[in-house]
Amino acid sequence: MVDFLAENNLCGQAVLRIVSCGNAIIAELLRLSEFIPSIFRLKEKTDQQKYGDIICDFSYFKGPEYYEGKLEAKPELQDLDEEFRDNNIEILSRFYFAFESVHKYIVDLNRYLEDLNEGVYIQQTLETVLLNEDGKQLLCEALYLYGVMLLVVDQKMEGEVRERMLVSYYRYSAARSSADSNLDDICKLLRSTGYSSQPGAKRPPNYPESYFQRVPISETFISMVIGRLRSDDIYNQVSAYPLPEHRSTALANQAAMLYVILFFTPSILHTQQAKMREIVDKYFPDNWVISIYMGITVNLLEAWEPYKAAKTALNYTLDQANIREQASRYAGSIDRLKPQLQQFLKEGFLREEIVLDNIPKLLNCLRDCNVAIRWLMLHTAEPAYDPNNKRLRQIKDQVINDSKYSPKILFQLLLDTAQFEFVLKEMFKQMLSEKQLKWENYKEEGSERMTELAEVFSGVKPLTRVEKNENLQAWFREISKQILSLNYEDSTAAGRKTVQLIQALEEVQEFHQLESNLQVCQFLADTRKFLHQMIRTINIKEEVLITMQIIGDLSYAWQLIDSFTSIMQESIRASPSMVTKLRATFLKLASALDLPLLRINQANSPDLLSVSQYYSGELVSYVRKVLQIIPESMFTSLAKIIKLQIHDIMEVPTRLDKDKLRDYAQLGARYEVAKLTHAISIFTEGILMMKTTLVGIIKVDPKQLLEDGIRKELVRRVAFALHKGLIFNPKAKLQTSELMPKLKEMAATMDGFYRSFEYIQDYVSIYGLKIWQEEVSRIINYNVEQECNNFLRTKIQDWQSVYQSTHIPIPKYPPVDESATFIGRLCREILRITDPKVTCYIDQMNTWYDMKTHQEVTNNRLFSEIQDTLGTFGLNGLDRLLCFMIVKELQNFLIMFQKTVLMDRSVLDTLKALMNAVSPVKGIVGNASKVYSTAVAKTQKIWPSYLEAILKVGQMQILRQQIANELNYSCKFDSKHLAAALENLNKSLLADIEAHYQDPSLPYPKEDNTLLYEIAAYLEAAGVHNPLNKIYITTKRLSYFPIVNFLFLVAQLPKLHYNKNQGMTCRKSTDPIDWPPLVLGLLTLLKQFHSRYTEQFLALIGQFIRSLMDQCTSQKIPEMPSDVVGGLMFLEDYVHDTKLPRKVAEAHVPSFIFDEFRTIL
Repeated sequence: MVDFLAENNLCGQAVLRIVSCGNAIIAELLRLSEFIPSIFRLKEKTDQQKYGDIICDFSYFKGPEYYEGKLEAKPELQDLDEEFRDNNIEILSRFYFAFESVHKYIVDLNRYLEDLNEGVYIQQTLETVLLNEDGKQLLCEALYLYGVMLLVVDQKMEGEVRERMLVSYYRYSAARSSADSNLDDICKLLRSTGYSSQPGAKRPPNYPESYFQRVPISETFISMVIGRLRSDDIYNQVSAYPLPEHRSTALANQAAMLYVILFFTPSILHTQQAKMREIVDKYFPDNWVISIYMGITVNLLEAWEPYKAAKTALNYTLDQANIREQASRYAGSIDRLKPQLQQFLKEGFLREEIVLDNIPKLLNCLRDCNVAIRWLMLHTAEPAYDPNNKRLRQIKDQVINDSKYSPKILFQLLLDTAQFEFVLKEMFKQMLSEKQLKWENYKEEGSERMTELAEVFSGVKPLTRVEKNENLQAWFREISKQILSLNYEDSTAAGRKTVQLIQALEEVQEFHQLESNLQVCQFLADTRKFLHQMIRTINIKEEVLITMQIIGDLSYAWQLIDSFTSIMQESIRASPSMVTKLRATFLKLASALDLPLLRINQANSPDLLSVSQYYSGELVSYVRKVLQIIPESMFTSLAKIIKLQIHDIMEVPTRLDKDKLRDYAQLGARYEVAKLTHAISIFTEGILMMKTTLVGIIKVDPKQLLEDGIRKELVRRVAFALHKGLIFNPKAKLQTSELMPKLKEMAATMDGFYRSFEYIQDYVSIYGLKIWQEEVSRIINYNVEQECNNFLRTKIQDWQSVYQSTHIPIPKYPPVDESATFIGRLCREILRITDPKVTCYIDQMNTWYDMKTHQEVTNNRLFSEIQDTLGTFGLNGLDRLLCFMIVKELQNFLIMFQKTVLMDRSVLDTLKALMNAVSPVKGIVGNASKVYSTAVAKTQKIWPSYLEAILKVGQMQILRQQIANELNYSCKFDSKHLAAALENLNKSLLADIEAHYQDPSLPYPKEDNTLLYEIAAYLEAAGVHNPLNKIYITTKRLSYFPIVNFLFLVAQLPKLHYNKNQGMTCRKSTDPIDWPPLVLGLLTLLKQFHSRYTEQFLALIGQFIRSLMDQCTSQKIPEMPSDVVGGLMFLEDYVHDTKLPRKVAEAHVPSFIFDEFRTIL
């Protein structure tokens, strides 16, 4: 019969594919369980209020129209719903596909069983498959994996969360419209069971059997599988564990399968006492905590509580005397095994001949160690005992007392066992690879010795006092031939023959009285030794390695090992060389990967890579977590070094008087620094001693591990310092703002980190400056990205962010105020203290003054301080955030313009009347002051909000100019070549683009060319840009836009007056307004629209100035009205800020007025 797993055996391949899929699905479910968006849990009050109406559970399906109607009634809810969809559809689809694959898995399994029954596979029925060794393994696994899948889904993803995700996916995806979608079946299978994995939560009635019966499975199949599991050792594990007391460990995998599968027929658990008694006697006579899949542990006492038959059967195991007996047995075995292991691990003890002579003894020791570790680790595990259950607590206390359990001793035993196993395996692999070569060598040597002896007895070879003996000569010749004829391939016959040869050589020594000649004896003894070595060598079998692999399985500790993390870290801190021992433990843990990957590999499934990457990644993350103690300890020592260097050790001057030498020597402090530095280098040495190791399929390089660890610790500390250091009091007075002191303090902290890093880099052999710049820029860019998320519809999630990393995560702190991060708090504090309502900005001085007290509030030193604290990335990030704020402000402005201007009849009528009064714009308006003041008075109500928006935009533009200025200054200073190269490239690019517009045949960057986009990022970082020229939003045509802006300016002019020293200033501090932000705000607003609007706006101002001047001359008023001065000042500043030629303004106002107006004032 064809091998069941052969390529051409369709029946075997079909079930193998199903099982391989099952393992891959569980890995995907475990992977996804770490990425459940927290919003779906609706834990926070704010989330409930905000998303309560758009996230529903299965109650949605009772009346979808009601829910959708509720959304359609409120436009803001619809908007939120769309935003939510855009942000979550990708992750929802991934979850849905995982849920769908669980359902598809059981459908495929049922279809396979139907095919078997209907005879689709020739000569194969359920019975014949279950008789085949591979067949019964695969069928049992197929059902078991389905059960595990359901348990994993329920444990890792709460029922309510699943329902909310499925409903959201149903609402947002196109799946509901497609005919072949099986969304209804998936919802039926995965609806909430009422189970909660929270400690102390009550178990729902009939759980999990009712959950397991949601998709019916053939009862015959289930009962046959249970029958096989009850009676057979389906994996032939007992051969690896010959001792009867190890039987429950040998059958542990099978026991876990049986535990899961019994829930498919709960009647056995409830009523069939005989069967349950048999199961408990065979699988659970001495254990009650089991691992069901990759370290998911279950306590049978708790799990079988509701089932009468199961509970009764288990009572014998949980009898106090039995618990005491088992616990005491393992306590005794630990005391016996510890010295034994330490003896084996002594340097030089495990030599080749000792290993080969004592294989059974060594394997027995390994078995005992692994069985003891398994029992103690499972039966003392925290997760296995619910602290709210009194009986469980008692059992746990009894186990701990009777087994004299100490986590440290158990961990030490695990370490030694792993080390011993590792050394033995490596030796065996080495011996196996050299086996044939050594055997042949020994054979040659033995044969040569015999030939030499034959020659000795020929009387030709000069060996003292040996008489010629032809019989012996012929006999030794024959023995030599016999040795040469031994065949490596036929090891059994060769072994027998070798034993006979050894006997013959012993006999020849006795019968022919050869003892008297020492040299002959030596030859015979050597040959016998070689023949012994041949027997030993031929006994090196691969079976030993396989047995070691089986007994060394540590998959049950996949999750429990975490409880030993603190012990591992303590021991590393005490002795960094401990890392090399831990390496063996990590490798032992990696053997757990064989369990899920075996079938995937056999099926040649493409999932092999992703599944092995997931489990290997989990393990590597754990290794990183354990070893993170090294960078943590390093940084603690570093902090002490910095403290000593800054506060205690004095700087040695270039010239020093002899008598002052002692004062400057400071030997105590310097000794302390040397001691701490030495400790740091010892730590790094510890991690670097761990050789490059393959963990699963991921290569772990200790140097990279160390660097990542240092980066992680640096990121954690810097991010925390920035978070804590930049929290401001929003109610502080302007002069006593905490901004500058906190920035100075923060700069000192950052400088401390920087100097310590610079100091340490040589002792640890890392590139300190490179790491510092990369990580600090990552922290700042990530925080800017998170802050800007508030302004985005489609938010950038952590797993999408280019700045976030799984190995070196940037911590996320809960917001302290409306800002999400420290960069937002910094930005809002700057905006608060430079608010144009309370400060006035003097452009020539780059300084803000308090309007009431005329005290200086802050100046452009602020930006140099930010540069010192957060570096270029910080300033650049602040600039990006201000851009987002300006965009938001302009969008709000357009909404307001629509509402207050274009939808208000009375305002529109006033604007129409004014339009008629001022046209043609080239002319002069008669009775000007009355026309303008009437229009202003009628539109009075729209100006306050208008003014606020314009001033805010203007204020942010001033800040952006200051930031660009600071960036450009420091760029020219710190990297003059970069600054020069950027300016030249920028000029030449612009010249090329202008030339292209003059003559389209000349080249221009194509659509897919990212040159312009990339150079813009460089230019902004180097401050080579003008924020005033930036287009922030796309706009449509707006009627009356120029005249509304003109009226707005005219309405503001009476609040200002001209001062020779300061330019335009505010008249009354009770009605505050600041001139520079007003001009820049209007300029920015007009820049967003077509240039003809600006043209019309300037023409209206020109007409306003001409008309008022005309009125003055006709009424013979000698001085210039203040509004005219304001208008002229506006034009002058406008031309200056936009860097346009003066002709632009002179087109609307005669040049002599421009030339004269300052002299008249």
